[in-house]
Amino acid sequence: QVQLVESGGGLVQAEGSLRLSCVASGRTFTNYGMGWFRQAPGKDREFLAVIRWNDARTHYADSVKGRFTISRDNAKNTVYLQMNSLKPEDTAVYYCAASTRYYCVTYYCTGTDDYDYWGQGTQVIVSS
Repeated sequence: QVQLVESGGGLVQAEGSLRLSCVASGRTFTNYGMGWFRQAPGKDREFLAVIRWNDARTHYADSVKGRFTISRDNAKNTVYLQMNSLKPEDTAVYYCAASTRYYCVTYYCTGTDDYDYWGQGTQVIVSS
């Protein structure tokens, strides 16, 4: 089992920045892919970014490419999402997720079905 706890959400003005953190506990997750998703009211959960644990390569959704950066700190069992140039349409609950699927070591896993463990979410509100 892996437990994931997000933090760092809050209220920010448009064009501002936030850094989300996701701390993992339980089983070590050095072989997992780690992803960030978000879900706005009335919408499906949306993929944002993924980092492959074996080589730290990253992949982003077009909607956040160039504005958001995913990174990790193995020693702290933590993955981050740095969010810059925030827009009101970025308002959502943000979730981190961990995948135990072997193919996520090689491929960029972007579907919710690719992930086995989810955090509780952290709210981000961007005001105009």
